[in-house]
Amino acid sequence: MNAGSGSSGGISVKRSSWSCKKRVRDGVRSNFTPAKKKLSNLPEKHCSPAETNPEEKCCSDDEDLFDGYDSIIGDSSFLAKLEDVEQKAEEDQNVCFDPHPVKNSDKQCCGDELTDSIFTEDFPDASLRDFPSSQLEFQQDVLNPERQDSSLRMGLSTESTSTPDVKHCKPVSAPAESVNNKKPGPRARRSMTDQLKRAMLENAAASSRISKTALQKEAVMSEEISVAMQTIESACKDGDLGPFFGLPSKVKDLIMRLKGIQDLYDWQKVCLDLDSVKQRKNLIYSLPTSGGKTLVAEILIFKELLCRRKDALLILPYVALVQEKVRGLASFGIELDFMVEEYAGSKGRFPPVKRRSSNSLYITTIEKGHSLVNSLIEANRLDNIGLVVVDELHMLGDGSRGAILEMTLAKVLYINKSTQIIGMSATLGNIGDLQSFLRAENYTNDFRPVELKEYVKLRDSIYEVKPKEEECFRFSRLLAFKYSSGMQKMDPDHIIALVTEVIPKQSCLIFCATKKNCENVAGMICKYLHTDFLMHREGEKATLLAELRNSGNGSLCPVLQRTVPFGLAYHHSGLTSDERKLVEEAYSSGVLCLLACTSTLAAGINLPARRVILRSPYVGIDFLKRSQYKQMVGRAGRAGIDSVGESILILQDKDKDMVRKLVSAPMEKCYSNLLHDGSKGLLSLTLSLIGLNVTQSEEQVVDFMSRTLLSVQETQTCQQKSLKELTVESIEILKQKGLIEASSGAAGGASLQVTRIGRATYKGSVDLSHCDVLYRDLSKGLEGLLLNSFLHLVYLVTPYDLVSQCKPDWMIYYTQFSKLSPAEQKMAATLGVPESFVARKAAGQSVRKNVDNLVVNRLYLALVLYSLLRETDLWSVSDRFQMTRGFVQTLLSSSSAFCSCVLHFTEELEEFWAYKALLSELTRRLTYCVQAELIPLMEVSGVMELRAKQLYSAGYKTLAHLANADPNVLVKKVENLFKKQANQIVASAKMLLQEKAEALQEEFDDLLMLPIDLPAE
Repeated sequence: MNAGSGSSGGISVKRSSWSCKKRVRDGVRSNFTPAKKKLSNLPEKHCSPAETNPEEKCCSDDEDLFDGYDSIIGDSSFLAKLEDVEQKAEEDQNVCFDPHPVKNSDKQCCGDELTDSIFTEDFPDASLRDFPSSQLEFQQDVLNPERQDSSLRMGLSTESTSTPDVKHCKPVSAPAESVNNKKPGPRARRSMTDQLKRAMLENAAASSRISKTALQKEAVMSEEISVAMQTIESACKDGDLGPFFGLPSKVKDLIMRLKGIQDLYDWQKVCLDLDSVKQRKNLIYSLPTSGGKTLVAEILIFKELLCRRKDALLILPYVALVQEKVRGLASFGIELDFMVEEYAGSKGRFPPVKRRSSNSLYITTIEKGHSLVNSLIEANRLDNIGLVVVDELHMLGDGSRGAILEMTLAKVLYINKSTQIIGMSATLGNIGDLQSFLRAENYTNDFRPVELKEYVKLRDSIYEVKPKEEECFRFSRLLAFKYSSGMQKMDPDHIIALVTEVIPKQSCLIFCATKKNCENVAGMICKYLHTDFLMHREGEKATLLAELRNSGNGSLCPVLQRTVPFGLAYHHSGLTSDERKLVEEAYSSGVLCLLACTSTLAAGINLPARRVILRSPYVGIDFLKRSQYKQMVGRAGRAGIDSVGESILILQDKDKDMVRKLVSAPMEKCYSNLLHDGSKGLLSLTLSLIGLNVTQSEEQVVDFMSRTLLSVQETQTCQQKSLKELTVESIEILKQKGLIEASSGAAGGASLQVTRIGRATYKGSVDLSHCDVLYRDLSKGLEGLLLNSFLHLVYLVTPYDLVSQCKPDWMIYYTQFSKLSPAEQKMAATLGVPESFVARKAAGQSVRKNVDNLVVNRLYLALVLYSLLRETDLWSVSDRFQMTRGFVQTLLSSSSAFCSCVLHFTEELEEFWAYKALLSELTRRLTYCVQAELIPLMEVSGVMELRAKQLYSAGYKTLAHLANADPNVLVKKVENLFKKQANQIVASAKMLLQEKAEALQEEFDDLLMLPIDLPAE
């Protein structure tokens, strides 16, 4: 059925759910024949399928109008029955074939008027009575003359319909004498077969009243998508991109409804109209923080998913950002019919499920994105990814994580040149290098939705930052706040004066150098705030305290207990995930008006403020970088709320010159990190290239390296050796480690291949410096694996890189060690940590026996995790081991991610088959670390332990419960749940449920699919 034309004018679109192909009549199922016809809006057909003649050709497009029905025209048995009935009827020449009895006096007239015969009661096959909708309408018109009469009375013309009007046809005129003097002879009737063919074809040609209204509504979405696809293909010729940058108007409506965005900024429209975007060239666009970069990326992602029908990959720097984005885009996925899949921590399937009916948006961290790309390369499916979007592209210069990001992008560029890469970045000093690496164009704009005014505070004076002036600082005003002598000692930097100018009616962020300083600043401010602050949104702050206490199973941080009543809190990695989420939500809603935080907040969740205060120009002991400074001050100014945002950097006299350079310096340059930490990145990249068969010789590896960012910056980064020399050297190192080997090739050259351990290393994303130790530990574990306790397995998946951050408290160590069962103590002794050693250390005695400190400290962390698995109470475990709850939380999340890596590592090594099932279950337990009944709820993105408990208590006990919940009812049943949060939870649950269902369906279809290599006769 042709839908109405969209905004592109004369283009008409065929609705995708109605086949526009000719049906195959030879009994063989074609690729276009649906396995099961779903015509919910049409009456069910009871007629048996047509028995078709192999020699009979398909109907023409004009004839084949019974969309969804098999033609009965070719059914010889059916038409034979019609002939038999007609012959029987013709035996009695005096009988008028009328389905209703008529008087004898009327028979003559009836016989003269009728030219067609319609049978119902005399027809022996009851199946004729069960007409399709088009034939049913014809039959009703025949049997119900009142219906025709009413149409005429309403002024409707019956001549325009294709239904033959057998009741109201005009009588044939005849001479009067013929009527009076001669008995009329029988008139020739059309054959019943011919009449039925004609009637059915004419009825089928008529538009169905059922489909015309319903299908037009359903066709709007498909129509606009089809229009967009056609216009995008011809964009270079006519420049017409459709209703909303090549997307259906529904997307614009969703952005308005779900994000509250009425219109795009001018720069966003310009960016989306760039030739590089229209022609699908790679693009890097740079704007200040809070400029609206993300929305442009999301529109491009929607275009890729809906118009080009390709998957998209969105790479974000932090787990929290991935979870926030999954929640935010789940509603779009439900409405626009695409999947949103989370790849963070231990979540993610490699390779992802291959979907036939819908496309997927993969939202990943940097590490998971690299693993995902590797799995797609190995499955030969990388061409399914049509678009890769990287947020914070300048992370390329961030140590080992930058190296992983560079590996990912280099592989995509090398293997699939049709994939478009979009990079979002803060302004960089060497953006040209990134352009050369990505073969991308650049768009830069200094737009900010809210004007930013930068200030510095020196003693009691405020100076405005003017980088173009010689002094950089221009005097603005003096602080008017009156300090007592005692207050001056407690607050020499006048923080209280600065914050009380904006809070509680407006918001404020204070960036501090250390986590401890955050807590101290929040506590100090509370001491000198007026009691009026306690009255501001008092009830909501009491509710927040109750939720914080519930999240800690009755425990509450004493600092938060003191500061929250005043509307203040601190925010850093020492908080648990539940606490951070509660604090962020309270700040966003205005319940909290001030956060004292570390610099990580500036790079994470977007929490803007009216005023941003930098407590000092340091992060830890390091002086601020220009990029860090711009990221922090960029949080000042809330779009749609503030007309201006302010940042104030507190400085001392000794730092004045350095701060002057800081505010006027150009942006830092971004350099490749493949050579970071002993060239680990270069080694890992080389190993994976050989393992994935991307390169198979030394020359090919060198050729690949010539297309990396490291090659673009070779003159700056490779000072002592050339990149080619470094590449050859990395291949030799991998050979020495036993991760790759060389064999004679067919042409006489050496062919490079990975060994079994090499394959396990890159597939498990295991650090090269730990792969041999991990293999040794796993092999030793098989000799006496303890199966009646999780302790042994937990030890094997305790991350190596966290061991250096741990210094055991020996008394606590001994206390917890002595509580272990005899079997567990024996296992510890086997590892090299006997009870006697721990007892001597606890007693302060010297130990002569040499022990491996790595094993000792790792077992201590394993005891922490083991306690956490048994109790699932983070607060009590952190108190018992005298660790911050934030560190315990980090240990738990890192262990779950590393457990997933070890699982993939063991899957590639046959000798470790026993670990597969064990580590799969352990990964699940470490990921959630809650009671088993809460795990299905916590699988939903953004649902933490506290919220899961609330949902479970309210009766929402399964994923299906959440997916089918009414957000309005959810808000009423779950305490302190906002409507927006409820909508996101339900949408995320629906998306997850749909994802699982489709995965099972794909598996089912694969099982039933006919093998393409099935032997023939």
